Order: sequence, then C-alpha cells, then structure tokens
Amino acid sequence: MVQPARAPVAKVGLSTASVYPESTAAAFEIAGRLGYDGVEVMVWTDPVSQDVEALRRLADAHGVPVLAVHAPCLLITQRVWSTDPWTKLERARSAAERLGASTVVVHPPFRWQRAYAREFVAGIWRMADETDVRFAVENMYPWRYRDREMLAYAPDWDPTRDDYRHFTIDLSHTATSRADTLAMLDRMGDRLGHVHIADGNGSAKDEHLVPGRGVQPCAELLQRLAARRFDGHVVVEVNTRRAMSAAEREADLAEALAYTRRHLTPAPYGTHDPAGTWRP
Repeated sequence: MVQPARAPVAKVGLSTASVYPESTAAAFEIAGRLGYDGVEVMVWTDPVSQDVEALRRLADAHGVPVLAVHAPCLLITQRVWSTDPWTKLERARSAAERLGASTVVVHPPFRWQRAYAREFVAGIWRMADETDVRFAVENMYPWRYRDREMLAYAPDWDPTRDDYRHFTIDLSHTATSRADTLAMLDRMGDRLGHVHIADGNGSAKDEHLVPGRGVQPCAELLQRLAARRFDGHVVVEVNTRRAMSAAEREADLAEALAYTRRHLTPAPYGTHDPAGTWRP
C-alpha cells in the first residue's frame, strides 16, 4: 500500500533580499504572513540588517527565526562591517551564533582581493573548525559583456573546484554561468549545506526569477533533495524589484514558497524517487 507523502525535512526560508527595495523589517513581516519557516538575512546597507539585537526583536515579534546570515560580500557592501573581509566573516559568524542561525553564506573573493583570495580556502576551514555554524561557499559566475568574459572571482567562481566543508548552490547563478546544475549538485554531494532556489534563462544577467519561470531544473533539484532527506535550508532568493505593487510582490513570494514546498515534499514509500530507485 502506498503511504501518504511526508512533510519536507528541509526548512524553506525567505531571503531578505527578495523583498528589495522594501526593508529587512518588511521581509520578516512578509515571511511570517506567508508562512515561511524563517529568513536568511542579507547583511547589506540597511542598518537593521547589520544590527543583531534589531534582528532578534523582529524574529521574536513575527515568530520567524533567522535560519542563515549572508555575509556582506557584494560590491555595494564593501564597507559594511569593516573593509576587512575576514572581519566581515567573523561578525557574520557571531551574528549567526547569537541569532541561532545554522549557516553563514559567503561568496568567493573578488580577484582584486588578492591576499584574501590566497588564504580563502584555508581560512574558511579554520573558521569552520571554530564553530558549529556552517560556512557554505556559494557558486558564482563569470561576468559577461557582449562577447567578453571576465573571471571576477578567485580561487574560482565554481567552489566545487576547491575543497570546502560546505557549499551553497544558487540556481540563478548556475543559469548565469551556464553550468550543468545537476552535475554541480552531484559534485557538492553531502557537502551541500544550503540552497538558494531561484530560476534563470542563461542570460549574462543574474536574474533570480521565481522558480518555474526559467530553464533551470528547479523541480528536479528539489525532488532529489527530498529523496535524500536533505536537512539543510532551502531559501527563496528571487528578484521582485519590478513588482508594480506590494500585492504583486507577495504573490510572487507566495508562488515561490508553494512551488518549493510542493517539489521538496518526499515521495511516499512504495514509489520511485527522482533518481529512479524503488522505495518499498
């Protein structure tokens, strides 16, 4: 007899970047109203995103825990939490520990951060050894303009070419890099610690579409995670800047949540999982 499907193991979170240009505080309120399991805080120029006590108050007020902290690695956050990249990671780790978050998401260094890039792999291992928080290094992409390509990240935009304890896979970035998403997932294996679910069409622009609106194998990836009982977090990180209203933005975020939960639900026993294995 086929048993009913079980609930997802992984929690589904909302990146605070997904509500931009609305605020970090708005992200907590929206996540709570739509039924997300928590948030990933993108630490950026919004002062609230940098303030651990303010984040704690928001989490308590809305009943929405912080699942992950995204360290300030973007070009626009080069002066957030210091100009020293290691200080940024130390503060991200401290914030995660104080907020009860399990993961710090970090990008590979920019190539012009030469000293940081030289020490990055060893430094991430060192920091990972000092805490229970996962440092999950995220896949990025080459920068493209017309027929030119610039390798902006070092040691590499593809973190699977180096040795890290944990990875983040971002499906908008796999689209932009034109990488084989499922092959990257296989290379990450059981070191995959975190997922940014989004979509893309393979353009030079990092699109962060609502999953299901591009060409990425979002559904298959989520089904594979469900089949192996992935216990990390799956975070919706989509671009809603073009939303014409708050209602349209929330509709997009509700659609993304429903899509993710639907495909992340483990198949019932007595069926074939996405890899084709019979599960009696």
